[in-house]
Amino acid sequence: MDSSSSKKFLLLFVTFLNFFYILLAKHTPFSMSFPLISTQLSHNSSSKALFLSSLMANSHQNTNTKVMPRVPSLNYKSTFKYSMALIITLPIGTPPQNQQMVLDTGSQLSWIQCHKKIPKIPPPTTSFDPSLSSSFSVLPCSHPLCKPRIPDFTLPTSCDQNRLCHYSYFYADGTLAEGNLVREKITFSRSQSTPPLILGCATESDDAEGILGMNLGRFSFASQAKVTKFSYCVPIRQGNHTVKPTGTFYLGQNPNSRMFRYVNLLTFPQSQRMPNLDPLAYTVGMVGIKIGEKKLNISTRVFRPNAGGSGQTIVDSGTEYTFLVEEAYNKVREEIVRLVGRKMKRGYVFGDALDMCFDSVHSIEIGRLIGDMTLQFENGVEILINKERMLDEVEGGIHCVGIGRSESLGIASNIIGNFHQQNLWVEFDLRNRRVGFGKGECSIQV
Repeated sequence: MDSSSSKKFLLLFVTFLNFFYILLAKHTPFSMSFPLISTQLSHNSSSKALFLSSLMANSHQNTNTKVMPRVPSLNYKSTFKYSMALIITLPIGTPPQNQQMVLDTGSQLSWIQCHKKIPKIPPPTTSFDPSLSSSFSVLPCSHPLCKPRIPDFTLPTSCDQNRLCHYSYFYADGTLAEGNLVREKITFSRSQSTPPLILGCATESDDAEGILGMNLGRFSFASQAKVTKFSYCVPIRQGNHTVKPTGTFYLGQNPNSRMFRYVNLLTFPQSQRMPNLDPLAYTVGMVGIKIGEKKLNISTRVFRPNAGGSGQTIVDSGTEYTFLVEEAYNKVREEIVRLVGRKMKRGYVFGDALDMCFDSVHSIEIGRLIGDMTLQFENGVEILINKERMLDEVEGGIHCVGIGRSESLGIASNIIGNFHQQNLWVEFDLRNRRVGFGKGECSIQV
């Protein structure tokens, strides 16, 4: 090829690359942040925050780890208030209506409240009104999601009397959300919105807020909106939760990520049938627990799925406390009883889950005697839980160690809840299939 032809070829090739980049930019995974608030949840809602919030443990995930193109994206952040759950406010529909939703990394289906609005004084709740949105549509019964055996989405669906796709979603504590599956967009600004996403439009539910499903499933918000990473910093909460501290949430790049340490997500082949496994959860390789300077005698196999799927370790923003499988829990309880057992409140169990509890008069001394706890992961990653965060005031001045038995939830997984994510940056990096942790003064993040 002569010199002139080479130059022409190079020019054409560069032009093609520019054109290809423009095409990619039109399909760029976006990066946004939203206002988060927290409210004192109802009794049923607090049960959902206390217990595991996902029922999709028997669904299947595509473990294809194809790398997404690295393209420029916007970065936004905002604040949230924290009590027992992280409540995010999203602008949904056209024009947008602000909807409150629990940020939940443990479930797939996102749903909003679609109760009929009844004029009230004070003003009505923030239920979504479909008639006011030009981008709203309902899924018919003929839609594939309304048929059985849809991979990685085992939500019970049926046809209602209007031939629309109806769903019923039961949580682990028995609370219910049901309504129609719909398509709706999230409109962040005049220039930035998602395509129509599949959501639940709840006409019957036990809770004041909806759910923002952020797990690895194909129909989670994160997957449908092509979010490559998101992160949050849960602030320290005080006393009986009446004071709600402020934390920070990012959807997209986090400028603090340079200080994060990462642990890779564990993946499971579709062919590996494990009935007790949730393959859509953020499962990490936990290797041990220390109380004070003492590493507890717990086999690492306890923190990994066995042949039936029991034992996986999940990072979950939608569960309040930390839950351990029986073998690990017994070792933790044995050590705490050794340290402070004589002061333990006998015969008391909070929420059918927490049984290491104390009268408030002893709480500061108990924390000092127990000391710090460290959760240990692969790659030398650790979560340090200071002695001041070992106990939580649950009711009437009673304080409990924020750790319970997984079996009390009817599951067989280790779950790291948001109570033990306080003063910690937690980043879910979907592109690189990993979770990052970093120390943070979360109550003063702006």
